[in-house]
Amino acid sequence: MGAAFHSDNQILRFTTAGSVDDGKSTLIGRLLYDSKSIFEDQMESLERSSDITGGGTINLANLTDGLRAEREQGITIDVAYRYFSTPQRGFIIADTPGHEQYTRNMVTGASTANLAIVLIDARNGVVIQSKRHASIASLLQIPHVLVAINKMDLVEYKEDVFNSIKDEFSAYATNLDLGDIKFIPISALEGDNVVNASEKMSWYTGPTLLHHLETVEIAEDRNLTDFRFPVQNVIRPDLDFRGFAGQIASGVVKPGDEVMCLPSKTTTKIQRIYTYDGDLDEAFAPMSVCLLTEDEIDISRGSMLVPVDNLPTVSDQFSASLCWMHEEPLSKSKKYYLKHTTQSVQCMIQEVEYRTKMSTQEEIQADELKLNEIGKVKIKTSKPIFFDSYKGHRQTGSIIIIDAATNATVAAGMIE
Repeated sequence: MGAAFHSDNQILRFTTAGSVDDGKSTLIGRLLYDSKSIFEDQMESLERSSDITGGGTINLANLTDGLRAEREQGITIDVAYRYFSTPQRGFIIADTPGHEQYTRNMVTGASTANLAIVLIDARNGVVIQSKRHASIASLLQIPHVLVAINKMDLVEYKEDVFNSIKDEFSAYATNLDLGDIKFIPISALEGDNVVNASEKMSWYTGPTLLHHLETVEIAEDRNLTDFRFPVQNVIRPDLDFRGFAGQIASGVVKPGDEVMCLPSKTTTKIQRIYTYDGDLDEAFAPMSVCLLTEDEIDISRGSMLVPVDNLPTVSDQFSASLCWMHEEPLSKSKKYYLKHTTQSVQCMIQEVEYRTKMSTQEEIQADELKLNEIGKVKIKTSKPIFFDSYKGHRQTGSIIIIDAATNATVAAGMIE
């Protein structure tokens, strides 16, 4: 199955979003097929099905449509994740449905993505869905956006069609907070510019879609400036060892670094960075490690270790953008739990400031948020939490809201 296992540093997580019939299944199928990342039995069944469909062409959409069939049978696959790899890096694809009623799924699939592929049908140009997908990518601060203008074979591979779509999307994106945007003309069905360069679009001199995925620089996406270590577990196998296990949310840590423990605000120094394979001289996000401190201070699950001279915000009131994920609308009278890094606290949603119409970025007055709606709210928690703004701190700036009565996850949010 492609190349060897890749470390987390070399794995690119990307999400795919497009309207119905933009060719998303065919694109993923083409990526898997042309990069030889599918099992031989899948290859054989694809080739067998080509005889049935006639014309001897392989229906690449069949590779991913099996998942869709399960979805339609009522088996809940909100987001289908697929892994494939090339010698350059490993890839995790979050394939999410494109319709408006699946906004929550797109937010779920895109929340950890390094890159979003926004698929546009060359015949239809930039549609409402394309704008919605770009807005969600901006809201979730996805560092890289790849606009794949598909079905170029149906517009005779014309450069002016590509350019006009590129201009229209770029004009819309100026109002959004999108960093790196790349435009690539492709035909997923014919294989143009997906894995192999197209001979039919000599006017395009940029990389193929796969080459861009393999080479886009993702090391810079991580925040290695602000050290944040939410404590997941206290490890105490014997009286001589007391370590704090967790995943580094951002930043870098070395033995000898002075840190503060929140919420107690006591300070100590890092003595050792312990891992299963031995001690380390330094560790950085997103590594999972066990930290030992010089002093025995009160640290438990839900505590956070941070540099003494670089503290997060500590407060029990803040604003956040929420994507509402539940059939039952947001209620200001209900009790919710707020999950943030490794801690959970009770909270109330005090006010809905507005609801955002994602296709136009319009802010609409609202008293509640319904399923798949996104809006800005004011939240009060039962005790202070320590957080950063989501911009630049995707780990310590994100929250999940849980219904206290049913334990259902009702919203995902980004702290302003």
